[in-house]
Amino acid sequence: MADAFSWGSGMVQNVGMTVVQPAGVDREVVDFAVVGSWMEEQGLPGGEFEEVVALGGGTQNVMLRFRRGGRDYVLRRGPKHLRPKSNDVIRREARLLGALAGTDVRAPRVIAACADESVLGAVFYLMEPITGFNPQTELPPLYAADADLRRRMGLSAVEAIARLGSVDYVALGLTDYGKPDGFLERQVPRWLSELESYAANDGYPGPEIPGVRRVGDWLERHRPLEWSPGILHGDCHLANVMFHYDRPEVAALVDWEMSTIGDPLLDLGWQLATRSEPGTAGAGLFGKLGEVGGLPTAEEMIAEYGRFSDRDLGHVTWYTVLACFKLGIVLEGTHARAFAGKAPKRVGEFLHAITLELFEQANGLIE
Repeated sequence: MADAFSWGSGMVQNVGMTVVQPAGVDREVVDFAVVGSWMEEQGLPGGEFEEVVALGGGTQNVMLRFRRGGRDYVLRRGPKHLRPKSNDVIRREARLLGALAGTDVRAPRVIAACADESVLGAVFYLMEPITGFNPQTELPPLYAADADLRRRMGLSAVEAIARLGSVDYVALGLTDYGKPDGFLERQVPRWLSELESYAANDGYPGPEIPGVRRVGDWLERHRPLEWSPGILHGDCHLANVMFHYDRPEVAALVDWEMSTIGDPLLDLGWQLATRSEPGTAGAGLFGKLGEVGGLPTAEEMIAEYGRFSDRDLGHVTWYTVLACFKLGIVLEGTHARAFAGKAPKRVGEFLHAITLELFEQANGLIE
């Protein structure tokens, strides 16, 4: 079982192994004695845990990279203080990534997963580490000095989501992974309801976002009538993409928390909506890459998607507007929580500025 995806066992036996808890790792979050025993039950190599490093990401989920028995791993679980759906999210991620193994989708490969939250106190899985860089935190000199390489990075990200959206999810056993029926019809009411729920945050003055209703009304009137369901990453901006160091190609799409079965063209709209220009608030999400720019034009991105997909691209503007609408509302949630002291004020203001840019973009597209 060591080289194949496995859900593992919920039973962890005491095998008399002594494991030193790595310094800096909260035992309440990841107890390495428990993980070690569970790994051996899955047929994975034993030994001491070495080179344990916490990995950052776009979420509060815990990711730890380590080496054991001559093999490298990344452990992923929900945050220390689990949110209501944290375990379900990690369980779903592991299932999807396991199903994608053997396809040409660029995604992390799951080694084994534990769906039983009683083992570690949370659902977790082990995956192979990705060798590459995330443009949110790093832009190697090779790319910083070459605008054409950055352009090709952007095109490779488009190719990656096009390939994902072309996968036969039914053949992968993912028929029940989402609810595609009525997917597009649900979007505007769902996210307007989410926006209204932010009023529960003490001190939040309400969504001071010009054009919210106008954009929502336009989306309802111009909704595509025909589309084909597929796997949707759901949050495929470049901060959730790892790239190879030596060539401008995607190493893996990461952070699959918002994945589902829906309309994959929303992923294309998402990448178009988050194609930020230097000097904008949105560029701040992408570190040095955001500062220097060089990403492909929207026209180039659409054409690249068409090279790897036979989907009808006649409604790309609609999907871009929907992406602006949905992402803007998602980010506004942090702004609302900041008023109630549930998120840093500086972060809330930064994300609110991006929300305003997204709705400005959406309003410009529907004029």
